[in-house]
Amino acid sequence: MYCGSVQSFVMLILASGSPRRAELLRNAAIEFDVQPAHIPEERLLGEHPLEYVQRLAREKAAVVLGRNPGTLVLGADTTVVVDEHVLEKPLDHEDAARMLRLLSGRTHEVMTGVCLAGQTNGGKTVCDIRSETTEVTFSTMTEEDIRWYIASGEPMDKAGAYGIQGIASRWVSRIEGTHPNVMGLPVSLVVRMLNEVNGRG
Repeated sequence: MYCGSVQSFVMLILASGSPRRAELLRNAAIEFDVQPAHIPEERLLGEHPLEYVQRLAREKAAVVLGRNPGTLVLGADTTVVVDEHVLEKPLDHEDAARMLRLLSGRTHEVMTGVCLAGQTNGGKTVCDIRSETTEVTFSTMTEEDIRWYIASGEPMDKAGAYGIQGIASRWVSRIEGTHPNVMGLPVSLVVRMLNEVNGRG
């Protein structure tokens, strides 16, 4: 298949059920299939957030690669970090409100671990694990803002309880880094990784 500046003759599988990650890959003209890994996503005691997302990305890729030998699998995991607090998907409305209060009027980090594992078009076995971090600054959210935003339903399936591509964009005052990373996948990094494993880096 030919994907713009990315060329590969091995099937690429996205080990994620995230519609946002799939959309980002499609927008970049990268051909792929989807097969979620369905693994437990639990942070180990004392595990650094960056190590955590890289480990989960590797584990997701490994599970899907085990089902599909001879393919190339892309695993990814994203989390939000503020003041050492790791903010994943909220458990309920109260948890979402807690997260949004932590983010209000402050700068936080969005970390994504990416793993590309499997076979290249030349038959080479690879397991390339990397990460990207983006800093996002929120303007102040009032309690009314928080209640209204939670009522929209948007925060409930997203790390940090917000979706930068949706309603939450009204409170994003600054981004330092790549916007797609905040949505769940640093596409430019993925393209570089694909090119490198296929000898085009």
